[in-house]
Amino acid sequence: MSAPRSLLAAALVLALALAGCGSGSASAPSPPVERDADGRWTAASATAWYDAQPWLVGANFIPSTAINQLEMWQADTFDPDTIDRELGWASGVGMNVMRVFLHDLLWEPDPRGLVERVDRYLAIADRHGIRTMLVLFDNVWDAEAHLGPQPEPVPGVHNSGWVQSPAKQETLAFANDPALRARLERYVKGVLGAFRDDRRVLMWDLLNEPGNSNIHTGCLPLLEATFGWAREVAPSQPLTAGSWFLQTWAQVSKTSLDLSDVATFHNYDVESKTEAVVDPHRRLHRPASDLHRVHGAYRRQHLPDPPAALPRPAGRRHPLGPGLGQDADDLAVGLAAEPGRGGAAAVVPRRVPRRRGAV
Repeated sequence: MSAPRSLLAAALVLALALAGCGSGSASAPSPPVERDADGRWTAASATAWYDAQPWLVGANFIPSTAINQLEMWQADTFDPDTIDRELGWASGVGMNVMRVFLHDLLWEPDPRGLVERVDRYLAIADRHGIRTMLVLFDNVWDAEAHLGPQPEPVPGVHNSGWVQSPAKQETLAFANDPALRARLERYVKGVLGAFRDDRRVLMWDLLNEPGNSNIHTGCLPLLEATFGWAREVAPSQPLTAGSWFLQTWAQVSKTSLDLSDVATFHNYDVESKTEAVVDPHRRLHRPASDLHRVHGAYRRQHLPDPPAALPRPAGRRHPLGPGLGQDADDLAVGLAAEPGRGGAAAVVPRRVPRRRGAV
């Protein structure tokens, strides 16, 4: 009952080379968006959008009092005081964007309540000069999820309570389940519709690591349908779904990148191997962002310890984040790590023990 939780849970450092800003940050107004026949942003619009943004860096965020997406957002466990305190710590070490996961199960029982809680989170983040990348679906970790009380963390186990959204079997059955399709469509359109023109939202990540958990190409019907629903809403923010393991997951990664307005990719390796992942994304001629795990040598290679101020490097149109040789000197922040609520790496300005139920 007293397992420590992270102060700012982050399994990944989010080194965004395509950032926006909250009310406390400076940015130029976003130019009008041009779309192709399928509703995807043109490369020119994606580039113009990026050119209007300042340099940004951040992390995956979940408050230390939540083990997963459901515990973060359910009414009984939503914890704005902890969110406020920990986003303040993030802002204090130079972070100004967070990647935050939602869950499809939250929508049907209380759509208005979910929108109100997301709005409250965005208001808190905005006060700290932080914009947010909202993630709608996730193919990673536990295959099943349920509303209500969530499990206790397993000390020392990474993401011991994280859950997929939708459930693995639902992702695999999606193409042949009209009721499931209708339910997920309501969720996607409801959330995007509520925040489609909200400047506090940096972008939408529609499906985290498509095909993970041995789902492989079984994710494609859900991935393609989600982009289609999102195109119908036509939010003012760009859409993305991150590619990863480009060679092993070639078909899934190609689909993700072909559908995305701006490119994102996940790479959990050393700097020398990151170079090989960057090259295919450079050829897209679109802004791209990179996510790296923060532990051991990886964090020190990709985010060595610099001053906390993080100015945008001058003269580079599409920097792809740390881990690209000279870029590692342009962007970095010194952080400490400690076990999190679910065993995840924690990004914190200092070590402070936390307990379940503490605020």
